[in-house]
Amino acid sequence: MPTNQKNKVPYHEQIANKLIEQLKQGTAPWQLPWKPGEPRMPHNPVSGTKYKGSNAIWLAMQGKQDPRWMTFKQANSLDAKVMKGQHGTIVQYWKLFDKVDKTDSNGKKILGADGKPIKETIKLEKPKVFSAVVFNAVQIEGLPELEIKTEPDWQRHKRAEKILNNIGVAIHHDQLDNAYYSPSTDSIHLPAKAQFETADRYLATIYHEAAHSTGHSSRLARDMTGRFGDESYAKEELRAEIASLMIGDELQIGHDFGQHAAYVDAWIKVLQDDPKEILRASRDAEKVQSYVMGLEHEQHSENTAKLNHPKSNITSTISTNTKPEYQIEL
Repeated sequence: MPTNQKNKVPYHEQIANKLIEQLKQGTAPWQLPWKPGEPRMPHNPVSGTKYKGSNAIWLAMQGKQDPRWMTFKQANSLDAKVMKGQHGTIVQYWKLFDKVDKTDSNGKKILGADGKPIKETIKLEKPKVFSAVVFNAVQIEGLPELEIKTEPDWQRHKRAEKILNNIGVAIHHDQLDNAYYSPSTDSIHLPAKAQFETADRYLATIYHEAAHSTGHSSRLARDMTGRFGDESYAKEELRAEIASLMIGDELQIGHDFGQHAAYVDAWIKVLQDDPKEILRASRDAEKVQSYVMGLEHEQHSENTAKLNHPKSNITSTISTNTKPEYQIEL
């Protein structure tokens, strides 16, 4: 079956090469505006799962308007059919663990009460890589129309605000026209809410900085020592940009690239120097999303950020001596 991949080019290089091209053209997934209330990250309607990490970014980079992707066999299971002449897109899966029969000190299999070998999970010395070819819904005949279930604005915002209440990072409204996260004080700084065009834009901005805050040593502990112009700074910004795209889609608050264009040249250089960086960045962004979304079910923690439904009214603690470290010009 034809695909749009060249098997001789490693998967990570295919992604990096195409991403570099899109970054130059301003068409990378996070460079394009994502409208609030319209989830667009790739998912599989048959398995019910969302594509993760680099697979999610790679499929989003294909520029399809429909977020549904599935294999040829899965399309057939829905009484649908991939249209003749369509090219599939390869995704990769890494198997890091495996289940094997548990054995005793003599190498004999240990049996359970049912007489069957007991299984145990082991970490593979060398990860196994699997590939699959998937097709977008626009390439398939016989699928039902895409249904987008949108939540009322107040409900979307309430959910987003609840998570911010649990993140444990102080949020200060002490800026005129920029927003940033300071690792040294573990705090987010931004302008007053009234300065933002919409509540969604306001929340999307905070979540970009919240993505940075997960790099703090008390959370996911990433390298936060870089300064603007450093390679490590560019790598951290890439992670925050991808993560905020994923979170914005999950919370349906959309995503706005804003003035992050200042990082484009640095991202291109990082990817040219090491194409595998897109795999690492996507993996870390997935961890950020999981960490942040996991806060949704935690108990409210008292910190500087206090949000109220239906309109946010985060209390400001003014600080004028904090140096911006990971910021966006608004």
